Amino acid sequence: MIDRIDGAILKLLASDARASVSQIATQVGLSQSACTRRIQALESSGHVTGYGARLGHRRLGFRITALVDITLGTQIEEDLAKFERAVAEIDGVVECALVSGRQDYRLKILARDLDDYERLHREHLGRLPGVVTINSSFVLRSVATRGEADALFAGSR
Repeated sequence: MIDRIDGAILKLLASDARASVSQIATQVGLSQSACTRRIQALESSGHVTGYGARLGHRRLGFRITALVDITLGTQIEEDLAKFERAVAEIDGVVECALVSGRQDYRLKILARDLDDYERLHREHLGRLPGVVTINSSFVLRSVATRGEADALFAGSR
């Protein structure tokens, strides 16, 4: 169970994973050692699964974000596993989710430009095992982007 202090720690870590334990401890009103123990417990319990940087993909040359809906021919577990293993090997796929609805999977793909996306589609997406349909949409503008902590703890303010 996450209490108020653990929630505050999670929110601080999600907004700035580079924050020092002493900074976090000060903000949540704990000693540094107590804060360290809580962070370690959050990591051990799976509440914190990793740390990373948010990259400016456009500044890095990836100007296209594609949302790709894929439908497979079957729902057999072996076929889903084959598809998932294959899609995990494709550079440019930053997210792949098994979803409900008409499609089976939704992928988020970053590409340098339309030619690069077309190459990914031709060389990789079209060759994925079990694929029946591929429907691509392109993000024109990102309207709302919130950090995980903002979304998860929005009601706890």
